[in-house]
Amino acid sequence: MNVKTRPGRRKRRNGGTSIDIREMRLEDLPAVFALGQKLFTAEKLPTLYRCWDDDEVMQLFASDEEICLVAVSEDKQIAGFALGSVMEKPHNAWRYGWLEWLGVNPTFKRHGIATRLLNHMTRLFIRREARIMLVDTDIDNKEALAFFRKNDFGHERQHVYLSRNLDDHPDSIERREARNSDDD
Repeated sequence: MNVKTRPGRRKRRNGGTSIDIREMRLEDLPAVFALGQKLFTAEKLPTLYRCWDDDEVMQLFASDEEICLVAVSEDKQIAGFALGSVMEKPHNAWRYGWLEWLGVNPTFKRHGIATRLLNHMTRLFIRREARIMLVDTDIDNKEALAFFRKNDFGHERQHVYLSRNLDDHPDSIERREARNSDDD
């Protein structure tokens, strides 16, 4: 099924630049990736930083470009993006729409862009017969949590994320020592 979003153009509340919401195009990939790198930093959002990479963006775009959206300003700057996917479980009648990434350039914050991207994505998921829409974020991402709660997301579940530093593991030390002796 080929679903197209309705192009949306809206003036910013302050009367400034208008913003179009449209499907992401191949030429948008570098700008979307660069914006994500600025937004999902290791210092601010370590869990999201861990998952954000060029491969992630390309795989989402390649798997279903019609549910990868961008917000574009009049001067062709990427003001925001929403990347999603539709999940179907075998032997299950339920289809899930997963809003995997949502980001807005700080220059364009507080102009309703995230809400517009979310609303477009919601309509796309409904057209794809999704029954549940999923989002997740880092527990410390208070701004995102407030946004999603305000937009009727609920049924929150905690997920424990653990890490282990392997630098002091004997195999890791041995590997580094071997590499250093090869360099000599």
